[in-house]
Amino acid sequence: MIFELEDTAKAYDLFEGWEETLIYSCLQKVMGKVFVTDKEAPESAMAYVGCFAFYAGIPNKELVINKPEGFVIMVPQNKEWEACIEECFPEANKVTRYAIKKNTVFDKDHLKKLVEKITEGYEIKPIDEELYEKCLTDPATVDFVSSFGSKERFLEVGRGMVILKSGRIVAGASSYTRYNEGIEIEVDTVEEERRQGLATIASAALILRCLDEGLYPSWDAQNLNSVHLAEKLGYEFDHEYTAYEVTGKTI
Repeated sequence: MIFELEDTAKAYDLFEGWEETLIYSCLQKVMGKVFVTDKEAPESAMAYVGCFAFYAGIPNKELVINKPEGFVIMVPQNKEWEACIEECFPEANKVTRYAIKKNTVFDKDHLKKLVEKITEGYEIKPIDEELYEKCLTDPATVDFVSSFGSKERFLEVGRGMVILKSGRIVAGASSYTRYNEGIEIEVDTVEEERRQGLATIASAALILRCLDEGLYPSWDAQNLNSVHLAEKLGYEFDHEYTAYEVTGKTI
């Protein structure tokens, strides 16, 4: 049987040394949840937030099989968890993702120069109550706010910067998730406005905003293009890791 772990401190040791801010969000109870099969002395755990599930401790098929509904990106702690996921979901799409170092020291002058490259006809604004609603209307922008569950929660702890053209959000960078010390950045641009540097501008603006507030803007890359964008902003690549994109049911 699967239980939501209320005292998340009981799972700290299982995730020890795993530098992933989405896990911090769950353990710190800022957002997301931790699931276990033993509430008193858990030996296995799944930290779930957004569409990401992180598996730690002793591999446990019950935790994997009872995944959250819909599309889930499963991230195993080790090879044993990889084997467990593959056995439960043989049709899962195995992918490589790219971790970015968490101790970046940013060059604010460089970031400001990037923001200044915004051209006439475009404007950049923080996500407020009105722009929150606009984010929900387009698949390219919905993830800027969707993980927070409500407008009120996003406006309380989320952070985001979007670029508008003729009143429409065409690009942005926002907090996919929030943890006590910072955010995890989500970046996207609508298809017809890509390759114009808008993602770079929005990301630079969001990083500057975070730094002004004493928050760390963490970055994790889905692909090499995301790695290259991160490096342009001052981040450094750390390592590759394996994840599984799962949409189907168990065997």
